[in-house]
Amino acid sequence: MAHSSQLGFQDAASPLMEELLHFHDHALMITILISSLVLYIIITTVSTKLTNKYILDSQEIEIIWTILPAMILILIALPSLRILYLMDEINDPHLTIKAVGHQWYWSYEYTDYEDLVFDSYMTPTQDLAPGQFRLLDTDHRMVTPLNSPIRVLVSAEDVLHSWAVPSLGVKMDAVPGRLNQTAFISSRPGVFYGQCSEICGANHSFMPIVVESVPLQHFEGWASSMLS
Repeated sequence: MAHSSQLGFQDAASPLMEELLHFHDHALMITILISSLVLYIIITTVSTKLTNKYILDSQEIEIIWTILPAMILILIALPSLRILYLMDEINDPHLTIKAVGHQWYWSYEYTDYEDLVFDSYMTPTQDLAPGQFRLLDTDHRMVTPLNSPIRVLVSAEDVLHSWAVPSLGVKMDAVPGRLNQTAFISSRPGVFYGQCSEICGANHSFMPIVVESVPLQHFEGWASSMLS
């Protein structure tokens, strides 16, 4: 189970989030190596007593410090562009859900079902059951089938919102009058928490997002119970 209160990145629950975590580690390692090299050069420059007033320039070192940064930028840019493409690619979704932001709650419409529509409000502190998270749990969760491509259409009714679930690597702005789309595949069952990531008003921090990923047969049973 992943939730927003833990330090650092949440555990990946989708292939896309795994790619984002790998890219973070890749870029961080490059940053550490560059910082170590710069620190070493600073220390040696300050501490050395060797000087030569006749050395005015060095063609070789200027070539190196021009080509090397360019190669490093390419090493960062290529995987970054690949992930951007993957985040924007939506192929044959098995289920489409429309998430609409309101002040201050979310409503969900399962467009593949005729009457499967519900609002999702934050659970008040006094109504929390043992094991539920304060300010993160909702009275109705967005339930999705496991290992299925899910397309989420995101919009807003009043002001700007942002539908974000870090464990799934999903963050999409909800703009009034505009329909944005994003997609994810949950690779493991569980309950994943997010929050509106756009400052949308006084109760901005009180409109959480809860996605519950369950096996397909459990999802079908849930959908039948919601429609009955």
